[in-house]
Amino acid sequence: MRTKYFAFALLVFALVLSACAPAGPTTINQAAAPTVRTLNVNGLGQVYLTPDIAYIYVGVHTEGATASEAVEQNKAQTTAVIDALKAAGVDEKDIRTTNFSIWPSQQYGPDGLATGTIVMVDNNVYVVVRDLDGLGDLLDSVIAAGANSINSIQFDVADKTEAVKEARVKAVEDAKTQADELAGAAGVTLGEITSISFFDNSPYPMYEGKGGGGGVMYADAAAVPIQPGQLSISVSVNVTYEIQ
Repeated sequence: MRTKYFAFALLVFALVLSACAPAGPTTINQAAAPTVRTLNVNGLGQVYLTPDIAYIYVGVHTEGATASEAVEQNKAQTTAVIDALKAAGVDEKDIRTTNFSIWPSQQYGPDGLATGTIVMVDNNVYVVVRDLDGLGDLLDSVIAAGANSINSIQFDVADKTEAVKEARVKAVEDAKTQADELAGAAGVTLGEITSISFFDNSPYPMYEGKGGGGGVMYADAAAVPIQPGQLSISVSVNVTYEIQ
């Protein structure tokens, strides 16, 4: 019985030793990934448009000895200005008040001493003008009605969808032309496009006209000259090609 037990113990010990023995050499046959060579280019596409819409700020500034006096005067002039805008064809939805403020202003004499306080009132409206042919006459009419602050005239195009599409096509074509030229100069061949990204730049005025006035009546004067110029819509693309 003791002999059988001793033989079993030797068998278990031999199995433990075999499990702890270092593993034999392992062969890994994994080919390295091939290096992908690429060419990266940036293309630019531009389209020029004639503006068909304008945004302007029209304001009325008044001053008075008291707040009620300055406000009443401002209210009368602003109402007349808004009526003039509507009479010029501006839709009510395209007229929006953006600022109404009242504040006291300390006055000083030539000797630097305070002489009193007056109250100032400002009322500004943001106007969308959709008829640019009549913009000069519109400015004349609001000045005559009492507007004494006109600024930040910005021109735009109401629908730029097709122009943006055209600019994207031009940008991709420009990128392809550059890639062909660079590949030819480097003596390589273009492969498939591996990535492409683009950025649509916001249009900006090539020229910004500005009108203004100080409440002067222009009943017999010609319309304020306004030159919309052109808008530039640009799209940039980044394209990466495989090269061989």
